[in-house]
Amino acid sequence: MVAPLHEEPATGPVDGRAIAFFDVDETLIAVKSMFRFLRFYLAGLGRPPVEYASLRDELLARGRAGASRAELTREYYRVYAGHQVAEVAAWGRAWFAAEQRAGTFFLPAALAAFQAHRRRGDLTVLVSGSFSACLDPIARGLAAGAVIGARLEVAGGRYTGELVVPMIGPDKAAAVRAATRRYGVAAADCHAYGDDASDVPFLEAVGHPVVVGDDPALAALAAERDWPRLPGVPRGEPQPQPVPEPEPDGGARPRAGA
Repeated sequence: MVAPLHEEPATGPVDGRAIAFFDVDETLIAVKSMFRFLRFYLAGLGRPPVEYASLRDELLARGRAGASRAELTREYYRVYAGHQVAEVAAWGRAWFAAEQRAGTFFLPAALAAFQAHRRRGDLTVLVSGSFSACLDPIARGLAAGAVIGARLEVAGGRYTGELVVPMIGPDKAAAVRAATRRYGVAAADCHAYGDDASDVPFLEAVGHPVVVGDDPALAALAAERDWPRLPGVPRGEPQPQPVPEPEPDGGARPRAGA
């Protein structure tokens, strides 16, 4: 069973001897979930493609101008202000199903590592700056033990657009330390998989860090510290963009309880 967003499972013994923490975007999956989901979601709501393109380009431009990842993440989540949590979650399930139909969603090497940890009885935990609409379907599809992601403010069943708890950079390392304390597992026995330079604190928080992909800063650090590496997203091979499937009445809106 997947734990609620930003929470570990109920306190109890870990069946295996370790916890395996996995970043998600471009570590376990071949895409950036927040952007992919937003494009799918807006298309499903019948919004013109230019709306997504404008939002994406604005965020990218702010990043090039020096805005921090934390600032960009907060701005991204403001898009969902006023949207019903249950409806966004339903779209998340539809998005995940469409991604699996459209092409190779999971990265083979990282997926194989994830499955090996599960077979050993390790607790598998997804740790990501993405949010429940994207992460919960992925976690269920993988049978992950827990998921820890960004937590958004909710009022009256709707997102307010405010980010309560991010999950980037040092936040991920703090999540690892909290989980190891909670379960009485030595961090030195745990594993972490990440793909971005911002994952360095996350990777350093465990005894067995693994670098996924070819981020230059991480690749240099892996060589310096003799960290193992796994192949990441194949360059020059874009993933097919999933499209919402219309319902018989011409709409494409999934049911909140679906």
